[in-house]
Amino acid sequence: MPVVRRQDGRGIGYADERGFDRDGYGVLWSRAPSQPGKGRPRFGQVHSLRQRIAMSGVRCQICGGPADRTRDGVLWLVDARPDHLRPRDEKTAHPPVCRPCAHRSVTACPHLRRAVTALRVRHFAPVGVNGILHRPAGRAAPEPVDVGWFAYDDPRIPWVRAHQLVVRLTGFAPVHLTTPEPRSPET
Repeated sequence: MPVVRRQDGRGIGYADERGFDRDGYGVLWSRAPSQPGKGRPRFGQVHSLRQRIAMSGVRCQICGGPADRTRDGVLWLVDARPDHLRPRDEKTAHPPVCRPCAHRSVTACPHLRRAVTALRVRHFAPVGVNGILHRPAGRAAPEPVDVGWFAYDDPRIPWVRAHQLVVRLTGFAPVHLTTPEPRSPET
């Protein structure tokens, strides 16, 4: 779906924009078809709508069920070794997982084959998006000029078409997926 310059000139949008095309921060999102229950997981390929729903709803990125939660926090897999984690500023675009899907992801996901750390995360909050930055192009459609991570408070954010929600993880600890953990009741 091509983007257009908004009528007020302050960013990009779609000619037929609908309410669900933007998130609560006003950022435009890439459109993706929604066909729940159809198809198989495509490890390494991001479905922007599914990713956004999993992140904001604390759902497993693979099966769509509730992410695994214990008294120690929500289960997340990050593509980094434990010694490369930033305790006060770890950001990820990978949604949480349930325990059964975590085991499958470690071997099937290309991003996790290089390095993976399972974390129990107590606190997480949206901080921005991965997306495509556009710039005005006179009367022509806005032009894509950069791809990357953009914080919600970045002044360029009205010109970004988001593809992945990025959250900051804090209050986390590495865990072993093979070690049984006590369960906590769902809240």
